[in-house]
Amino acid sequence: MSTLPDIARVQTIKILGVTISYRLSVNQHVTNVIASCAQTFHALRVLRAHGLKKDALEAVFKAVVIAKLTYASPAWWGFTTAHDRQ
Repeated sequence: MSTLPDIARVQTIKILGVTISYRLSVNQHVTNVIASCAQTFHALRVLRAHGLKKDALEAVFKAVVIAKLTYASPAWWGFTTAHDRQ
């Protein structure tokens, strides 16, 4: 089987926002989502420090963090390991 010169072989690919490895693992995706949520928590702390009310903070949390955690989760959840799910 010959390789195509213009197509690079990669270890991971991001398809519709979900990172999948060549081994069909979503470990990198889980890591990326956790890192992104941590950044959002920092932003929420800053917003709280600047006086954003609790109801508004909860709305932002639901709109951003919950959406990140659940986006396409039915598609990638079956590829997670027990460690990923923790």
